[in-house]
Amino acid sequence: MTASILIQPVVLSGGSGTRLWPLSREKYPKQLLSLVGQDSLLQATVRRVIGTPGVTLTAPMVVCNEEYRFVIAEQLRLLQQDGTVVLEPFGRNTAPALTLAALAAIKNEVNPVLLVMPADHVITDVSAFQNVVSQGAALAATGAVVTFGITPDAPETGYGYIQSGEVFGNPAHSAARLIARFVEKPNLATAQAYLEAGNYLWNSGLFMMQASVWLAAMAHCRPDILAACQSAWDAGQTDGEFVRVGTDAFAQCPSDSIDYAVMERIATNAVRGALPPGVVLPLNAGWSDVGAWDALWQVLPKDDHGNVSQGDVMLQDCENTLVLSEVRLVACVGVSDLVVVETADAILVSHKDKTQDVKKIVDRLRTSHRSEGSIHRKVFRPWGWYDGIDAGERFQVKRIVVKPGGILSLQMHHHRAEHWIVVSGTAKVSKGGETFLLSENQSTFIPLGTKHRLENPGRVPLEMIEVQSGSYLGEDDIVRFEDVYGRYGLGPQ
Repeated sequence: MTASILIQPVVLSGGSGTRLWPLSREKYPKQLLSLVGQDSLLQATVRRVIGTPGVTLTAPMVVCNEEYRFVIAEQLRLLQQDGTVVLEPFGRNTAPALTLAALAAIKNEVNPVLLVMPADHVITDVSAFQNVVSQGAALAATGAVVTFGITPDAPETGYGYIQSGEVFGNPAHSAARLIARFVEKPNLATAQAYLEAGNYLWNSGLFMMQASVWLAAMAHCRPDILAACQSAWDAGQTDGEFVRVGTDAFAQCPSDSIDYAVMERIATNAVRGALPPGVVLPLNAGWSDVGAWDALWQVLPKDDHGNVSQGDVMLQDCENTLVLSEVRLVACVGVSDLVVVETADAILVSHKDKTQDVKKIVDRLRTSHRSEGSIHRKVFRPWGWYDGIDAGERFQVKRIVVKPGGILSLQMHHHRAEHWIVVSGTAKVSKGGETFLLSENQSTFIPLGTKHRLENPGRVPLEMIEVQSGSYLGEDDIVRFEDVYGRYGLGPQ
């Protein structure tokens, strides 16, 4: 009986998704959002490989920025997946991220096939996706570097393209073609020519190869990146489910993409003999990179008039419009081809043809140092979340929810005092030298400069109202003394 192929799912969770503002923010990017169904895009990426025929799956590996580590770990926990989270201290594009994943995959002297997937894409036909992954695994197990090309149905100018060449290997696997070349995002006339030629596919950003094959390819194409990643890996440490690489070593790593570092060179005949074969498989599985609001409108179910609505929405005489509401009722009358997205602190209204320009609004928010460009009003922490529901001169009001077993750090503030009121659940409070319990409708006062800690010892979420008062109310007015999540010193982390 033929042994099944060992696959290591690798989820690359970088990027900020600025074109999906205001839902996607710098501190909470699109891959963490539930845009299509109940799962976040990251969770859907992990879930869709489960049950792939003919292979054995290891626990998923996510490569991400430290900023998102606790949210990603929590999302994996909700999937009941004991995955590994490799933390990048800085973003260095996809080639270093994949190199770190390959080094992590071979640490136990195994050489799995890496299934490399961006965390922020949508695939609606999971069965078709899994069947192509099975084909790709068989090819990757022979030493090939496999990518998946999306069969184009329009002259799309927003994607890169892959030109497919001659049939690869056994004619029985005629769907597999050697990669002739990678091409950048074309203009409309060129995209139309690619569509008519019939041998060009959209570049999906999905790859498969053995871990050792990728490392060997990097040694040939970008030895500088490989050396920096190896040094960072050797200087790293494991912290629970998190793998932290050496910060100083990784800071020396150049930035490059998988395409530029390796794939374009594999497609060059002059070096093909020195590198593994590059193979492309066509993928017809309802793929979208959800790069902007018009792309999300395309993949979501629509009513008889082409409208998509989520949340508290009322539409009257509207057509081909996307309306998403998080907090308030949104009513639209007599509009067409619009995108309306409502959140607690920002509202976007855009023509559907102009959604690529949302990034320009985000750039202006950053230039103006406005918080709406980087964080939501509702902020997630490893212990739960808080929502800044009101603020004024010298005061701020937060709604705080601590999950069962959640423990905030032992901390102190130099510039603010705090009043805590329990709305529901039970709070364990440490204040100064005393520790006590608070239940519903009870409260306490934390004077400025007093060490304090909040815990939820119960089995249900603890919900509280916190009223801050003082001369400075920024999140960086915090000094941590003890923290079960490994956050110390100053700042929100």
